[in-house]
Amino acid sequence: MLLFFLSCRDKNEHLVAFAYDPEVVPTMITDSVTTLISDSGITRYKLVADVWKVFDKAKEPYWHFPEGIYLERFTPDFNIEATVKADTAWYYSEKDLWKLLKNVHIENMEGEVFESEELFWDQKNGRVYSDQYIEIKRGVTEIKGYGFESNQAMNDYRIFRPHDGKLPFADSAPTDTLNTIALSPADRIHEIETTK
Repeated sequence: MLLFFLSCRDKNEHLVAFAYDPEVVPTMITDSVTTLISDSGITRYKLVADVWKVFDKAKEPYWHFPEGIYLERFTPDFNIEATVKADTAWYYSEKDLWKLLKNVHIENMEGEVFESEELFWDQKNGRVYSDQYIEIKRGVTEIKGYGFESNQAMNDYRIFRPHDGKLPFADSAPTDTLNTIALSPADRIHEIETTK
């Protein structure tokens, strides 16, 4: 019994009291991450980041990607549904919410490109939104504005306050289907005189 107490006392002498703030000190830091994330047993995301910090002991647990993130979202048959890039990102695990900041670049399956300085991706409710300036590019078409909302596949969206953009317009007006009869110059003069 005496031997047991002595051995326990020796172990305690080597312990160092350590206090840390879980809001600012991560419980895990990982470099050069490439990982696949599944949802209900189905692989849904590929995540690539230079630095991944996990703060799972914080009051509101989150992940932080201070040096940027690249993310691919897959359809159930493993086609890439959307790609996401941002200079900085946070993921709040309890809310299932992503905050993407600086040089946010998203591309959907249709090749549409979305660029903004800040976007939020609410996975729980399946929506992407922002109150910041956004540009959407689809071929030669550019849509710009402030305030944005979309589904998470980024194929059903709207801008709340549109700003000047480029929309493709034809150089000539479409033909009027109600007035398609070709008139000779003499008939046009006669038509003008009879309408006077």
